[in-house]
Amino acid sequence: MESSLQLIGKSVNKNVEIQLGVTILQHALEHKVDFQNLCTRGTCARCRCLIEEGRELLADATEAEHRRLDPEELEEGYRLGCQTVVAQAGIIVARNKTYF
Repeated sequence: MESSLQLIGKSVNKNVEIQLGVTILQHALEHKVDFQNLCTRGTCARCRCLIEEGRELLADATEAEHRRLDPEELEEGYRLGCQTVVAQAGIIVARNKTYF
């Protein structure tokens, strides 16, 4: 089965190897993809990203995500990169989409 994580930052776009149990933001930082981030606790939402493919491969939204994101955002596929853990291998596409 093919497996990769495409990280789309502000100016860097990379396909990286998936590490299970690791967050989207940790993947981005490790591979020098310019995902914005500040707090890493789920409060600033700078690492907000749109999961364009592979939502079903991610762990469920955390309490921090439910507090910070609107239900409509979660439904549309928005997640917080610092909270979103890759749970299964497959094809995942995550685009950093901050509010500002």
